[in-house]
Amino acid sequence: MPRDAFSHVQTWVFDLDNTLYPPSARLFDLIDVRMTAWIMDVLNVDKAEANRLRLHYWEVHGTTLAGLMREHGVDPAGYLEHVHDISMDRLTPDPALAQTIRALPGRRIVYTNGCAPYAERVLAARGLSGLFDAVYGVEHAGFLPKPERAAFDTVFTIDGLNPATSAMFEDDARNLAAPHAMGMRTVHVAPERDLGAHVHFHTDDLGGFLHRLLN
Repeated sequence: MPRDAFSHVQTWVFDLDNTLYPPSARLFDLIDVRMTAWIMDVLNVDKAEANRLRLHYWEVHGTTLAGLMREHGVDPAGYLEHVHDISMDRLTPDPALAQTIRALPGRRIVYTNGCAPYAERVLAARGLSGLFDAVYGVEHAGFLPKPERAAFDTVFTIDGLNPATSAMFEDDARNLAAPHAMGMRTVHVAPERDLGAHVHFHTDDLGGFLHRLLN
């Protein structure tokens, strides 16, 4: 592990979903169901069309919410409250990950395309509450989603972090392109690596990766 590649890092930025908990939890399966139901109700379409739109907006706009806002002018607050109203029973505490994150030098923040209240619930279920200096949701970016550069600019300006001394951990490799361009160290956290030049490192074990950086 090239620990020297992270020796300059003073701010550690973590995505939330499928990054601070394993994809095997399949939490997004629950969110997807609620997204589809919300689209069916608000846009008055059947389930098949709602699923198509959900995926289409995610692919084209970065998130389903961004597509709904831009193409239908939906209220983001109502949408976020509905789709994130899910059980956290699939998540379990990870004391080893908590210990490792706590040991990271400098500031630690969460930045998610979900909303901050949802993020706090996930962190609590994972035993990670109180470990982060700040938790930012899509609302802090004016509802602009990652991977848009303007979303990162807004959140990072609020936080005051210096991209040149920061690292970003993400499961969606698309969301590492802007941080890479800004000068951040980038880590793709996923079962399979995206081979794009904007990905510096890959891991399918966040806790193990961070542990090796510290030891």
